[in-house]
Amino acid sequence: MSIREQFEKREANFLSPCGCSSANSRGRQHAEEPCPVRTAFQRDRDRIVYCNAFRRLKHKTQVFLNPLGDDYRTRLTHTLEVAQMARNIARAMFLNEDLTEAIALAHDLGHTPFGHGGETALKEIFSPAFSHNEQGLRVVEKIENNGRGLNLTFEVRDGILKHSKGFGKVMPEDSSELPVTVEGRVVRYADIMAYLNHDLDDAVRSGVIQAQAIPTDCTRVLGHSHSERATTMIRDLISNSIMTDGQAILRMSDEVYDAMLQLRAFLYRNVYRSEKVHSEFVKAKKILSDLYHYYLENEAMLQEELAAMEMGALTQSGQPREQLVCDLIASMTDRYAMRNYQRLFFPSPRI
Repeated sequence: MSIREQFEKREANFLSPCGCSSANSRGRQHAEEPCPVRTAFQRDRDRIVYCNAFRRLKHKTQVFLNPLGDDYRTRLTHTLEVAQMARNIARAMFLNEDLTEAIALAHDLGHTPFGHGGETALKEIFSPAFSHNEQGLRVVEKIENNGRGLNLTFEVRDGILKHSKGFGKVMPEDSSELPVTVEGRVVRYADIMAYLNHDLDDAVRSGVIQAQAIPTDCTRVLGHSHSERATTMIRDLISNSIMTDGQAILRMSDEVYDAMLQLRAFLYRNVYRSEKVHSEFVKAKKILSDLYHYYLENEAMLQEELAAMEMGALTQSGQPREQLVCDLIASMTDRYAMRNYQRLFFPSPRI
């Protein structure tokens, strides 16, 4: 019996009936020989961690654009916090930790530079249908590995596509919008828990809001610190969810859930849509818009940039040029986009 088969046997004995065992995965788009050491979901996790898109998350905005302070979150640190919270929840619920971690690590691979401001820019200049979750699926299926993709399992790809909620419900009422695995649904909860906590921390640190401005109902129910809030949310989800007869209903108590949504509304109103944050996003949108139209009109430069980003094979895929430019722009980090903008549009002094 291989090491992988021993792990699969252990999963069968350990996992809740609601969990997704790696041996029962729906498989990959392209069949592969199983790894003798790693399960299918462990293999997915490793491919995600080693891919270009994952590394670029370290220089992509979470809330504050290209932050100079070392303590501000980036898209990468957000991803790691989501993965940690999701894995803790999965462990307590006897779900598949490796699947949960793989989805969490990949859930934001499709995010643009400059955070949601960059996403809004591509909605306006490329397509109203653009979304970072669909772009994330495109990253792992068509962009990474120089156009060959990562060939991830169905369950991980499904979790990437269906992790996003924006300002909508944490769990959508339309079952077709829900991840097919409980592990994917755990990541949806962990995502909102993570960003509410760390975005609040960063907003106070930056002076965008004052700690005393946080609604008292939120601090009373959730706690005053990052640790207290995270602990309250995680324990509440675990203790109120129903896992029986092979069915899983993830839910929180009304009091904690309402406080969480109140905190989200507070952040949208006072942080994400604040003048200080919004004014920077306006600048970011101009950068991406100008870059988009430049590469659209300059084929040679587009080819050069795609090659530099290890995406050159996309030019042979038959995709419209608009899609190729969108893929290029969405894959850039904040500083890469700003450096290219300066190189292309700023005058070069000659002495």
